Amino acid sequence: MSNTSNDKKAVTDRIEFDPKLVLDSLPLLPGVYRYYDSKGEVLYVGKAKQLKKRVSSYFQKTNISPRIRLMVSHIARIETTVTRSEAEALLLENNLIKSLKPRYNILFRDDKSYPYIVLTGDEFSRLTYYRGAPNRQHQYFGPYPNSHAAKESIQLLQKIFRIRTCENSVFNNRTRPCLLHQIGRCTAPCVKLISDEDYRADIRNAVLLLQGKHQEVEQTLSTAMQQAAETQHYEQAAALRDQLRALHTVQQKQFVESTGGAADADIIALAQQDGLTCLNLAMVRGGRHLGDKSFFPEHAEDLPAAEIVQAFIAQHYLERSVPPLLVLDEKCGDETLEQLLSEQAGRAVKISTAASGDRRQWLEMGQRNALLALQQRIAQQGGQQRRLDKLREWIGLPDIKRIECFDISHTMGEATQASCVVYENLDMRSAQYRRYNITGITPGDDYAAMRQALTRRYQKLAEGEGARPDLVLIDGGLGQLHIAMEVMQELGLNDLPLVGVAKGVERKAGLEQLIFPDGSSKQMRNDDPALHLIQQIRDEAHRFAITGHRAKRGKARTASSLEEISGVGDKRRRSLLTHFGGLREVAQASVEQLCQVEGISKALAEKIYQQLH
Repeated sequence: MSNTSNDKKAVTDRIEFDPKLVLDSLPLLPGVYRYYDSKGEVLYVGKAKQLKKRVSSYFQKTNISPRIRLMVSHIARIETTVTRSEAEALLLENNLIKSLKPRYNILFRDDKSYPYIVLTGDEFSRLTYYRGAPNRQHQYFGPYPNSHAAKESIQLLQKIFRIRTCENSVFNNRTRPCLLHQIGRCTAPCVKLISDEDYRADIRNAVLLLQGKHQEVEQTLSTAMQQAAETQHYEQAAALRDQLRALHTVQQKQFVESTGGAADADIIALAQQDGLTCLNLAMVRGGRHLGDKSFFPEHAEDLPAAEIVQAFIAQHYLERSVPPLLVLDEKCGDETLEQLLSEQAGRAVKISTAASGDRRQWLEMGQRNALLALQQRIAQQGGQQRRLDKLREWIGLPDIKRIECFDISHTMGEATQASCVVYENLDMRSAQYRRYNITGITPGDDYAAMRQALTRRYQKLAEGEGARPDLVLIDGGLGQLHIAMEVMQELGLNDLPLVGVAKGVERKAGLEQLIFPDGSSKQMRNDDPALHLIQQIRDEAHRFAITGHRAKRGKARTASSLEEISGVGDKRRRSLLTHFGGLREVAQASVEQLCQVEGISKALAEKIYQQLH
């Protein structure tokens, strides 16, 4: 291990666990430490300004919490990584937590990117919704806390400025206005029903509005309306008047707006109750409150609020866009975070707990929303606990915690997919869902499909990999259940509890029967909480299977329709789909329009047209 802080690369030690040996060998340098149990599973990942002092504290303190004491009792090995700075240690810690998901670290489940509103850099800018990495050619506004908030803002902008939202492939091939123009949501620049200058003016005003400059937009529109009226351009004046009215409607819907000028900030508030924690993130852009989102961290029981907030900021913002200001109701006590976020953003990022004025109102609203979401979660979990208790009683398995459910989906044997969904800790765990593409079977053979899916899932479990379920639900009757029993016997997993869920003769909700390996069956009452839990899990398995199946089927059909045409290879197929925007648009195109695509002759265009009609 290096003894200097100027190492160019991190150095990693792997030492078989002996508390005294490990502690004596650790340096007084910044770095990351990882605790493992006897099975090699990671227990905890942490960072330290001085590794020796931080790791030693776990073994020397007598007033540590019961949770940490339990973790320490399971430590069988420690790994450490020396870094060049505390900031680098923080970044590495965050990456390891996300990849390893340690049992005792605070974990925030938020893998999705946040949505933005985009005005494209085209000649006639397009207004659209976007997730992903920004492109410098376009203007991005946001991020928004959820898709609903972003799409609602797009609809409001459409009402005011009637900016186009269609794909370029559609825009470039229009010969008459679309339905959006007819209902007053687009000015139809595709067929020149608005001048270039007027459309650019609408784009400028939309940008100002997205930046929170309401008064400037209102003044611009009002002046333009008066000028149009004075020059007797009454239709133009009336259109501007309608825009002003729509703008006033938008302003009324903005229930919270800064009176102190434009500002970009995220507001982070926390609520704790009955051992649960909720963190509320509200986004303010251009002085406008865009909405909020609630997070429920795992492994945060009995931890101080400041530690939870610090973990959230590290996991949420590192390697993600961050506004200039974070307003907290709890001091996170780590200046390294502020420094690292500023370096990442390329500008100053301030973390503040001194909220006043508008910020105080936003923070108080975040605290109320966090508490409300937490109370709703507590009530929901109470209902889920009741359902799970009833199911345990029904099936006679008092220790059920993790349930896995399998379903098969296909259309007349086409594009068969199997799904496996997971219910654990009183909630569906979407991150652990799995889909299986079923191949090499007779089309429509559900038994063979179920056998293949179960074998692929539980072969790994038989080899010692993956989490073990306490109950496996098979969506189907006695036949599917027998297949599951055969698979488990072949894999040596006979002790895994299996239950079939049959839909009943009329296949109606509420008539489901539970089928057991011994051939017996039970039918529950419609109002039985255990039945509601089974329906919830079974319906989720069905939804997950059918969405995967439809995507696979659609992709196969799109590819095959063009692939079956001689003379249309990969390059021409891509050109057609790119030019028109999709297979449906290709099918709607005339022979003359098909000829406009590079590489498509008139003879080939006629062949494509005939094949698709």
